Amino acid sequence: MQKVRGRGVAVAVEKVGDHPPPLYDTLKPRQFRTTRHFRNSPGNIILFSVHNSKMLLALLLLSVPYISLAAYCNGAPNPNAQANSLPIWSSPPTFIREVENGKLYSAGDVVNSYNFSVVHLYGSAYQMGFAQGTLLSAEVRFISEAVWGYMEEQVEEAIDFLPASLQQLIADLGLELALDVLLDLTKNYTGTYFFDEIHGLADASGADYQQLLRVHLIGELTQGDCSMVGAWGKATVDGKMLSLRALDWDTDGPFNKLPSVTIYHPESSDGGLGHPFSIVGFVGFIGTMTGMSSKQLSIHEIGVSYPDSTHFGTETFEGIPFVFLLRDILQFDNDYSDAVSRIQNANRTCDLILGVGDGKNGGAFRGFAYSASQLEVYDDTNMQPWNASSTTWHPRFDSVVYWGMDWLCPSYTQAIANQIETLYGQLTPQNFISDILGKVQTGDVHIAVYDLTAQDMYVSFMATVNTTIPQLAYDRKFTKLDMSALFSEPRPQVSITAK
Repeated sequence: MQKVRGRGVAVAVEKVGDHPPPLYDTLKPRQFRTTRHFRNSPGNIILFSVHNSKMLLALLLLSVPYISLAAYCNGAPNPNAQANSLPIWSSPPTFIREVENGKLYSAGDVVNSYNFSVVHLYGSAYQMGFAQGTLLSAEVRFISEAVWGYMEEQVEEAIDFLPASLQQLIADLGLELALDVLLDLTKNYTGTYFFDEIHGLADASGADYQQLLRVHLIGELTQGDCSMVGAWGKATVDGKMLSLRALDWDTDGPFNKLPSVTIYHPESSDGGLGHPFSIVGFVGFIGTMTGMSSKQLSIHEIGVSYPDSTHFGTETFEGIPFVFLLRDILQFDNDYSDAVSRIQNANRTCDLILGVGDGKNGGAFRGFAYSASQLEVYDDTNMQPWNASSTTWHPRFDSVVYWGMDWLCPSYTQAIANQIETLYGQLTPQNFISDILGKVQTGDVHIAVYDLTAQDMYVSFMATVNTTIPQLAYDRKFTKLDMSALFSEPRPQVSITAK
């Protein structure tokens, strides 16, 4: 499921009927119909100076909901879903090759097609981009074209919802100009190191620089319906700080084609590029939706399809794209309080639920109802949405914070709550994988389970080929990564001057 968002109005996929969906739907999990849903967000066009007619037209495209396919929870996990009983792969990654400032490894069970790339990058932002582009040049070009093609298809599929005049406008100007305007609106809030890294990536791989920039805006236009859990203290075995991030996105998109874990080892004379951190995603994408840092921090994100007016405000395109904000948390922040301050002070854009886990000092997890004009911070004592009724579908537990698939998604959220209640006090990475993920069926594209205390990360990716069984990440074999070892990986020995 995915949603391609406009600011102001959403063409929404909403629940059928006036009542919350049942806890379980045994016929068709995640079954939707389309309708129109109007929101009170002001258009962005009044915020910006317009210097020419093409800019005006592009801003109109960005200010109205011309590509809105929002997903509102109406499905449910299969009540007969089985636990994921596959063994966890724990062998270390296998070395493939190295270049100046970069190393490539393969991790996971390659014989049974559970493998993915582990990419180590070193140096300045440009050098790290150049190293990835050198190691994986064909792959970077492929993913740039594939994601761009996907974004164009999303617009084409939604275009019938639009007035004829807007359909013609898109045909005349194209998606490129609209996204270039969006890039212009976000660049003042985005660190220069992102542009430097993408320059290096483009120079080494031969991929188009501007297209690489555009595809990094996909998180602002289409967001997954995901899940997160943070648990610590009395909820877990030995009081460990554990968290999970399950990415449920469009399984027909290109996001499973080149799965990777990228380990950054930034270097600068003044330390201004931060500390080592990781990104879980796909080759060539340097924004962050999932990842862990050497400071024992994890990040989590859920797209919000139907925000309520109590906990969410307005949206805008002018601000920092959230995939860059989440990366900044991993790259620069030392603890969860740094992350809270960063999120509070950010020029925020779209409606999301964010989460940050911290494995230090006994563990902590904070969740966020995140929108442009409003932000709320949650722990285990004030988590929302919630009511005092014994029948609430989002009950609170001591030392646990969680959401399932959306802000208002009773079926998945309560299914997670049921597993937490059953396993409370005995939560481990293993039963996060087997019971919460396997039985709730969340995390179709990729999943990371973090043991932030031990600095281990367990990852699973959707199969890269559609005929592979099992197909979805929550049903597949997980790979355990020793993140302390990966963050300490020595530099490559080769030295080849970048041209």
